[in-house]
Amino acid sequence: MAIKTIFTDPSRCIGCRACEAACRECDSHKGESMIMVDFIARPASVATQPTLCMHCVDPVAPCAQVCPVMAILITPEGVVQQADPSRCIGCRNCVYACPFGVPKFDASARLMKKCNLCFDRTSQGLQPWCTQACPTAAIWYGTYEEFVSQRTGHAINRTVFGHQEVQTRNYFVLPEGEDRLDITALLRAAARETGHPEREEAWIV
Repeated sequence: MAIKTIFTDPSRCIGCRACEAACRECDSHKGESMIMVDFIARPASVATQPTLCMHCVDPVAPCAQVCPVMAILITPEGVVQQADPSRCIGCRNCVYACPFGVPKFDASARLMKKCNLCFDRTSQGLQPWCTQACPTAAIWYGTYEEFVSQRTGHAINRTVFGHQEVQTRNYFVLPEGEDRLDITALLRAAARETGHPEREEAWIV
């Protein structure tokens, strides 16, 4: 059975933050958004990028792997859940292990929080709140086959951080010809474009 997941297209993002507002309605973390709309290079551009949990496949959920009490569970569909409040001990290992910098640690609750793909909704065939609210479909929900037939762009689920490559359940939409998202290369290019070539070497891993 084809699995529905999220496709993020930065070229469509207008920075309206409707996804953040909608995310606050999720029952598992009502009132707090698990999505961050980030400026790519604020001094030089108005471009924005929604950042949410990518639900890593290979290696399988680094956040779950480093949890000493197995508080982070993964559903058969590959959805990486936020920490179970009855198990989480607040060690923050998951926060440090996530290559995308997604998990949030709630100090008052001593609990890690993150996107769980609105599991209360998606398990019933509904869309996640963020994709339902996005006015430009920069965050889109569907199967890979539906994306190919309905959308333009090249969907990839491999991200490179230096020498580490991560395969994810969710997809980024990139220009044709790109087979992976190279974070290190992007950071080095941003250093050059923003007039800080001396920072390029900092991104060699």
